Order: sequence, then structure tokens, then C-alpha cells
Amino acid sequence: METLYHQLGGFDVIFALTRRWHELCLLDPEASHPFEHGMHPYHDERLAAYLAEAFGGPKLYSAGYGDESSMQRIHSGNGDHLELDEACVTQFERAVREVGISGEAADRVCAYFRRATEGQRVWSAQDAEVPHALPFNYA
Repeated sequence: METLYHQLGGFDVIFALTRRWHELCLLDPEASHPFEHGMHPYHDERLAAYLAEAFGGPKLYSAGYGDESSMQRIHSGNGDHLELDEACVTQFERAVREVGISGEAADRVCAYFRRATEGQRVWSAQDAEVPHALPFNYA
């Protein structure tokens, strides 16, 4: 069975998606907020590695950046921000269309991103302690 990673066209398409999503977020007054205080210099590459792994591709994120727990920690403790989450999901869905992902693959990618975004709310409290060794969040 072909993975979602392969249906999308591999890493280059996923990397183009993360770059376009970031560009769109910077243009959106709500979605730009997390990026206003600086960010990891390889944010787009790191996100592409994470999504590549989540979509059934090579384990690039686990091999070079961290595990699910470390990724959740990056996003934890920032409080509830439903409007921000929705703005980011909206821009992600737009980026999916703009990089040419369509059909069932687009639906699956967008549904995954929404679920993952909503799932991070578990760790939104300022004193949230993300457990070690969380299982990877595959699509």
C-alpha cells in the first residue's frame, strides 16, 4: 500500500508545503503571532521532517530532531489559543491547495493537521508537563 508520503510526492512537496504555510502565517495577523518572537532557524525543515515521518515517509524527525515528546514540549505551556489554532489551520489548508496537493491526499493532510493542532491543547496549561516517550503521531 502506498503511503500518504508517497501520494504527496515525497519530501520536496512536504517541504514546499511547510515553507508556503509559514509564508502565509506571516501574512495573517492572527497566525503570525507565534513567529513574532523569533523561531528555530530550521523551522520549515524541521516541520517538513516531522510531517514526512507522520505521513509514512523516512523517520527524519526522530533521527535528527527529537521525538514526539520533545515536539509537544516545543508547543506546550502557551495557554488556550483557539483563534490562533484556527488561523493556523486555515493557512495550512490554503498552503495545501497552493502547492498543488488535491483530492483524498489533501483531505487526509488537512484532517491530520487539524487533529494534531487540536491535540496539542492537552499541553496548553503553563505548568503542563509533557510525558517522556509519547508515541509518534502518525496520520
